[in-house]
Amino acid sequence: MNLLSVRREVGEFRKRYKWMALFVICAFTFLLGRAFQLQVVEHDHYGAIARENITKTLTLPATRGVIRDRTGRIVVTNRPAYDVYVTPRLLREGDVERIVELMGLTAEERAEFERRLANVPEHRLAHQIRFFTDVRRDQLASLETHELDLPAIDVVVSPLRTYPYEHLGAHAIGYLNELTAEELDELRPAGYRLGDRIGRSGVERAWESFLRGRRGYRRVPVDARGRIMEGVAIEDGRPTRVDPVPGRDMTLTLDMDLMRIAERAFRGHPSGAVVVVDVNTGAVRALFSKPSYDLNELTSGMSRDRYAEMRDPRSFRPLIDRTIYESYFPGSTFKPITAIAALQDQLVDPAARVECFGAYTLGRTRFRCTAQHGEMDMREAMVHSCNVYFYVLAQQVGLDRLARVAQDFGLGRRSGVGINTEASGFIPTREWYERGDQHWRAGYALNTAIGQGDTRVTLLQLAMSYAAIANGGTLYVPQLVETVSSPDGSIVEEFQPRVRRRVHVDRDHLEYVVDSLYGAVNDQGGTAYDARIDGGVIVAGKTGTAQVSERARHDIDPDRAWYLNRPHAWFAGFAPADHPEVAIVVLVEHGGAGGRQAAPIAIRILQEYLGGREQTVTASVGVPAVGAR
Repeated sequence: MNLLSVRREVGEFRKRYKWMALFVICAFTFLLGRAFQLQVVEHDHYGAIARENITKTLTLPATRGVIRDRTGRIVVTNRPAYDVYVTPRLLREGDVERIVELMGLTAEERAEFERRLANVPEHRLAHQIRFFTDVRRDQLASLETHELDLPAIDVVVSPLRTYPYEHLGAHAIGYLNELTAEELDELRPAGYRLGDRIGRSGVERAWESFLRGRRGYRRVPVDARGRIMEGVAIEDGRPTRVDPVPGRDMTLTLDMDLMRIAERAFRGHPSGAVVVVDVNTGAVRALFSKPSYDLNELTSGMSRDRYAEMRDPRSFRPLIDRTIYESYFPGSTFKPITAIAALQDQLVDPAARVECFGAYTLGRTRFRCTAQHGEMDMREAMVHSCNVYFYVLAQQVGLDRLARVAQDFGLGRRSGVGINTEASGFIPTREWYERGDQHWRAGYALNTAIGQGDTRVTLLQLAMSYAAIANGGTLYVPQLVETVSSPDGSIVEEFQPRVRRRVHVDRDHLEYVVDSLYGAVNDQGGTAYDARIDGGVIVAGKTGTAQVSERARHDIDPDRAWYLNRPHAWFAGFAPADHPEVAIVVLVEHGGAGGRQAAPIAIRILQEYLGGREQTVTASVGVPAVGAR
């Protein structure tokens, strides 16, 4: 053997040995580092995952608070419903197919199920997630029959919202539906989870944080197949059960009996609204909007066809809340505001007479009246709703003074009722006209004085302003919630009436206007005289007939043109006239004359509501007895 060759082989072996040793050292170093990371650095994270693999968290739903009306009748409550929860980590191959088959899902429902499964975040895979709500009895029977073969499925009895009055008061009460993915990202810190429902409108939305409650949970041990192991304790130091906290109950100021009365009085009219408020507190007694929709339809899942039907203009838009979302020309119900503006600034002697020839000419424009009334003073003009008298008055008062007084009474400003999207309405000013493309014209004041032109109000605003007229000048914030209470009935929070402000008007001027409103209903020849009930509740108020806008007049179905071209019918007033308790506003959309259509409805409602019980005199702050003739 050549000595040089042996030395070269030994050197080559040492060189390879060094590389092998370096590789082994690096490999062990990596393994030790990874072990340190798993055992020490990420111990809590992987420990939690390991525990979740041997435990299962069962949701304990919270009961949402019950809502009652002012007399204690249940308006919204809960009923047991069977919801299907899925724990995605326990799903095995073929389980999705099996669930689809057992529940008889349509192709569309299956696609939605799979989409939601695919979007479950990694950290939620070991948790129960509600995928199906209020399943049918046949679906429930199929699932329970194969319960042992589907460890990923749990059927949980949950409280589901139910609305005994169905469509009555739907806009004010509101409804729930499921969170969207975008909302879930935003609301997760507040405790919301995939599949949770949230208030979408009305009281259900505005008082969500009070009504919702807080869910609980129960952790149970499961075997390798995900089946619950009875009699086995979990000893990981974490709580195995947290009881749910029920939501708070609420009592509203609404009176559902009164709402039912309003519904009966409105029979035969396809669309309109009624608002009734307590003149001495601002409590809202009725928010009736027609047409409406059954809240239970939305809770159990409305079909697309049904939803499209509700959005069809031919259905008179049942989703629209006509009491606060929509604003209208108030027509002649605005005239008391014009009268107060003139009286307060002493611009006119109310006894001064103006002659009505059936129209009033200003420049080259002829402003029409409803009739040729002859000579009238302010009271007679209010009783007979003479436009010419108020045209003359408007020229003396001016547009800006009208706007100031109207806004002082809460018109053209949101009332602050606190639910839904409330329209602000609009009271025009000279500056507004001059700022726009229109040139200022004196005729704008004339139109505003009779509640036309660009003047728009909501029914609730008008009701609160008439309540202020009736109670002697106090404008309240409309109140919809009386109390919040715990499930055991103890009062948690009680709300008191809130005064928005005292309107700037002298008491004797209010008394004069109230007397005029009394005459409109009770003087022979008054515009609402034919609607009064002999021997019934004495009502004071003002009728109105408001022309619909040109845009609305042209945006019509030709088959219904005869109806949609008619003006809106109004009545705004209060009762009993000598000791006012409630103010009422009625709007009959496209009803025609207010005296023939709206006034009979209003007086029928007041007669049935106030006349059927012993009248309670509560108005120590109200206007002294007037019209006691």
